[in-house]
Amino acid sequence: MRRLMVEIDEELLEEARRLSGARTQRETIEWALRALVSRERLRRLREHAGTVELTLTQEALRQWRGER
Repeated sequence: MRRLMVEIDEELLEEARRLSGARTQRETIEWALRALVSRERLRRLREHAGTVELTLTQEALRQWRGER
């Protein structure tokens, strides 16, 4: 864990706290950082959607899924 001292817009922090349901400033900031990381990961995955060529047959895909 790292301790930081930063200046943050109080109105923005309070709005983020209300929207996130967080009880503390720390929870609010951690929630916001997690939301940012999650959104960026998803955006990057979407960029690569359809760019990988799969060579699985329908039968192999069913077996991989555990279907009969």
